[in-house]
Amino acid sequence: MKLYLDTANIDEIREIAQWGILDGVTTNPSLMAKEKGDYKKILKEICDIVKGPVSGEVISLKADEMVKEARELSKISEYIVVKIPCTVDGLKATKILSKEGINVNMTLVFSSNQAILAAKAGAAYASPFVGRLDDIGNPGIEVVNDMLTVYRNYNFKTQIIFASVRHPEHVRQAALIGVDIATIPYKVFIQLIRHSLTDVGITKFLEDWRKKIV
Repeated sequence: MKLYLDTANIDEIREIAQWGILDGVTTNPSLMAKEKGDYKKILKEICDIVKGPVSGEVISLKADEMVKEARELSKISEYIVVKIPCTVDGLKATKILSKEGINVNMTLVFSSNQAILAAKAGAAYASPFVGRLDDIGNPGIEVVNDMLTVYRNYNFKTQIIFASVRHPEHVRQAALIGVDIATIPYKVFIQLIRHSLTDVGITKFLEDWRKKIV
């Protein structure tokens, strides 16, 4: 499973990239709004750090405007993936862009039916928002599992990005069912590496070593 960082914060991206396990980054308008600076310049800097897929989202809602915006975003770097919402206009734009060789991450996917349409339109990625589904009492992991089954049934090439990750258990669930990618917030990455028994073990080893050299 590939691991993406869900943020637009350069410091967070530099930190996780240094771990040697980062495969890509996803951003969205809400994350970008938290950062100072020009949208395109931030995306370029992220691409230069990660050197892997970096999702930047359009803010237009009409198909022709989405296409125009996506073409501009794709010029930023070879690593740019354009995020487009799962709407009728989003599908229209995705079909046009996919034929032009521009990778699309269809975002805000909440059902296997939407996932089918995303794949048929040529999206390179589909992003189910698991945490938001959980919030309304619809187990997100079940929706993702259905998506995996459908994509495997018909050999769709669209990769699933397990999004709206809220805690380490989501990452475990994603890995167990064989999701292509999980995009994870910085705070959850930190939680993944930490375990109380690791800390206890390090303390014990150091205590024993100090006894030996005294």
